[in-house]
Amino acid sequence: MTVEPARVRQMWHLLEPLHAVHYYAPEAFAEAAALGYDVTDRWPGYFAWRAAGLGPAGAQTVTSAFHSFSPAKVARYIPDAWRVAAPAEVLAARLRAVDRTYRAVLGDDVLVSDDLTEAAALARAAAEAAPGDGRPLAAAQAALPWPVPPHLVLWHAATILREQRGDGHLVALRAAGLDPVESLVSFAAVGAAAEATFESRGWSAAEWAAARDRLVARGLVEPEDGAVTATDAGRALRAEVERRTDELAAAPWDALGPEATERLAGLLGGPWLAVVGSGLLPSENTLGIGKV
Repeated sequence: MTVEPARVRQMWHLLEPLHAVHYYAPEAFAEAAALGYDVTDRWPGYFAWRAAGLGPAGAQTVTSAFHSFSPAKVARYIPDAWRVAAPAEVLAARLRAVDRTYRAVLGDDVLVSDDLTEAAALARAAAEAAPGDGRPLAAAQAALPWPVPPHLVLWHAATILREQRGDGHLVALRAAGLDPVESLVSFAAVGAAAEATFESRGWSAAEWAAARDRLVARGLVEPEDGAVTATDAGRALRAEVERRTDELAAAPWDALGPEATERLAGLLGGPWLAVVGSGLLPSENTLGIGKV
């Protein structure tokens, strides 16, 4: 790496909220409803928005790519999502949703500012350097046409970069011998988020308990007050997963270079504060941002 691992992690922390805000924004719910999705909760829209780049993918493909969701939960939404709207329609609506969300959260003046235009150009350069080999979600996003307005360029770049990191994270989890539900149990055990936060991934109580038992048998977690907490070995393994994830996410930032990466980090501060301060994002999340 030519860019420090801490900077690689920081860029994810800065870009992830800029990508993820549209999963929670009322503007995105409105666009999903206009397509015909049930918007009584966020999941029909979430699965459509995030999987559309893969084309009309089936449940098995989406389960594999998303990793942390139970197959049963994915099957509730995929492939039915494509019976509501074709992936191309979803992708067009997704850009409309992001445009409306950014206008509401950042404001029109920010969207036409020199700083945001520069940030978009730098983020795009990093995203275009992101390797797509073995990274299905990142490659799917990278294959889509680039939008024209700078704020949509920034969002699209953030999406490629976060999926590129996420795809690499799955490689690191598999190398650590952690299956999807074990990945969540072990993450909760190091304090990334409360176990209840991970209920959104759809695993049954029996599946969660079985994963706990497997991790206890490996000496990675130990029971504590009805839950589990990571052992020293468990914390070391999760630290190695995060180290390897940073390593696999470094290529775009190495290509951009330390000075340009630092410049982008500074330019993203204002939009990041606006998104985080909007109140749209949950205070605790399954990514453990800010905790690990």
